[in-house]
This record gives sequence, C-alpha cells and structure tokens, in this order.
Amino acid sequence: MDIQIRQIQKADDAGIAEIIRHALKEFKADKPGTVYYDESTDHLSDLFTAPNSLYFVALQEGKLLGGAGIYPTAGLPEDTIELVKMYLIPEARGLGLGKKLILKCIDEARKRGFKRIYLETMAELEKAVLAYERLGFILLDSPLGNSGHHSCELWMVKNID
Repeated sequence: MDIQIRQIQKADDAGIAEIIRHALKEFKADKPGTVYYDESTDHLSDLFTAPNSLYFVALQEGKLLGGAGIYPTAGLPEDTIELVKMYLIPEARGLGLGKKLILKCIDEARKRGFKRIYLETMAELEKAVLAYERLGFILLDSPLGNSGHHSCELWMVKNID
C-alpha cells in the first residue's frame, strides 16, 4: 500500500471533515459535545496554524484516507499536548495506518518538547480505545484541559519523554 502522509492543506478541509463526521455517525457517536458539531471541523487547515499544532493527512493515489493531529488544548499542563481528530475511512482501518499516524504525532510532540500526550474519546469507539491502550495510553479518572468535548467520557494519557 503506497500511502503518502503530509500536513493538511486547505484543499483537504471538506474531505477530512466528511471523514470525521462519517466515522462518528458510523459508531453512533455523532452527538453534541463532540467534534461532529465543532465549526472548526470544517476548517482544520486554519485551526492547525496555532503554535505547536500540526495535522497530518494520509492519502493513497490522491484519495484522503484520514488524519490525526496534535493541538495545545487550553488548560492542559504545560508539558502536555492533545492527540486530536484521529479518524480513518473504513477501508483504511486495520492496516496499521492509525498507528503510523499516532506515532508520527507522538514524534512531533516529543520534538516540540512535550512530555505527555493526552486524548479524549468515547466508549463507542471501542477499537480505537484498544489501539490507544496497545500504544501505551492509560485511562485517567477525569479530563485534563478544556476541550469543550463534554460527550467524550474516556480520557487517556501517555508519557512520551
């Protein structure tokens, strides 16, 4: 599988928003308090111009397969950055692409001096939770930071230093 991973571009915005919303709907997680309803989901290339933020998209022969990024969410401890908007189209799942994107995000976070990477997810995304656990993320009892995603009831963190 010949897959290209690169930083998001303006031309990717509509496609990646569609992938995110389709995945949430597929897993019945398209509820208020998730990125499904975030206005910024339609303009990710703008959102990821913030300092220390970065979003990668994966493509195969020009077709968007999904993406993942890091973002300095408000309220997080200074040494922590959030893994955000990790979504793939159905046919790109189970191939190791999600792991590759997450590891790329972790590597970038480490290069930027962060010691921990945090994420928020939902029980509906069971396979994703298992994948995060396999990569060393551990469950927390409460959220870190102020993402505004009150429907995400699972919070995980991984030490990356």
